Amino acid sequence: MDENIKNSKILVVDDEIELLNLLKMVLVKEGFKNIYTAQDGRDAIDIFKNNSPDLAILDVMLPDMEGYDICKIIRKTSNIPVLFLSAKGEELDRVMGLAIGADDYITKPFSPKEVALRVKIQLTKSAMINNNKPNEKEKIIATPFEIDEEKIEVRKNGTIIDLKPKEYKMFLYMAKHKNQIISKERFCDEVWGEDFFGFDNTIMVHIRKLREKLEENPSKPKYILNVKGLGYKLQIKDN
Repeated sequence: MDENIKNSKILVVDDEIELLNLLKMVLVKEGFKNIYTAQDGRDAIDIFKNNSPDLAILDVMLPDMEGYDICKIIRKTSNIPVLFLSAKGEELDRVMGLAIGADDYITKPFSPKEVALRVKIQLTKSAMINNNKPNEKEKIIATPFEIDEEKIEVRKNGTIIDLKPKEYKMFLYMAKHKNQIISKERFCDEVWGEDFFGFDNTIMVHIRKLREKLEENPSKPKYILNVKGLGYKLQIKDN
C-alpha cells in the first residue's frame, strides 16, 4: 500500500465502543497510521473541523444526531470519501445515503476486513483524482454554463450555482460529453465507480436536483434531458 495512503487520516464514528475498537484495530493492522474515533456526532464534527481527515466512516444512528447530518456538514466544505455503516439495509436508506453525498453504504453486520478494503479503494480513487487535477486553470464552456475544474465551480450566465459533490461530478461529466446520451450505467461507473444495480433511484434524485438548480423550469427542462430508455444528455446549442 502506498505510503501516502497509509498516512491518511481516517475518522471512524460509531456509538458501539466494541465495534469502534474493532474497526480501529483492523485498520491499524492493515497499515493505516492515523485513526480518529468518536461515539457521537458532536465529537465527530469537532474532530473533522480540527484534524481535516481524508476519509470518514459514519454510523447512521448516533445518540445525538444521524450520520446523514454529519455527512451534510462535511459536504459543505469537503469532498473527502464518506462511508456509511448502518443496520438499515433497505434500498431507500441506501439511496438516501448516496443522495446526500456518501461514496459507499455498508450494511451491518459486516466484515471489518471488507470495510478496510473499501477504505483502501476509496482513498486510492481519491488520490488518483487529486493527482489528475489540472495544474493550470481549466474551464469547460457549455453555454450558458461554465465549469472551472480547478475551483470546482459551476456558473450559469456568470452566476455561481451551489452544487453538492456528486451533483457537480454528474454535471461535469455531462458537460464534457455535451449533446451525447449518457446511460445510467455510465453515470454509475464514472461518478460512483460502482455497478448499476440499485442506483436507479439515486441517479433520478440527482438529475431532479440538478434540474431544480440549473433549469429555468425544472418540470420542462431545456438542458438536462431524458432520452427514454437510453439515459440522459446535456443539450447545448453550439454557436
